[in-house]
Amino acid sequence: MAQIQYLRPEGLIRSPAFSHAAVVPPGMATIYLGGQNAVDAQGQLVGAGDIAAQAAQAMDNAVTALTAAGAQLVDVVQWTVMMLQGCDVNAAYGAIAPRLVRDDPPLVLASMVAGLGMPGALIEISAAAAIQP
Repeated sequence: MAQIQYLRPEGLIRSPAFSHAAVVPPGMATIYLGGQNAVDAQGQLVGAGDIAAQAAQAMDNAVTALTAAGAQLVDVVQWTVMMLQGCDVNAAYGAIAPRLVRDDPPLVLASMVAGLGMPGALIEISAAAAIQP
């Protein structure tokens, strides 16, 4: 069974938090996770004004969506994280980092943005994952 190859090549910073490239072998199913923010099952915002609480809820929502697609956190190849400008990046990262630790970390794209679609949202997370069908 072919494995995803995560690359952290010489000449680029070596971080335990992210890899620089990933090669998904043929035959794996790709799962695209839409933006997950800090809303509960009833559509109510969780953690108003608290980036750590919102990051944790957004990650919980991501796990729920991944599970529904037959995937787990370890199957994520790339995360995209958008945070509202002025948010404490370290607080957000601290709330979710323990759940993401692994030997070959996924790719990460993080952006500070002027606004998000959900009023009061401070963070939105999306992902791409790959699993054996």
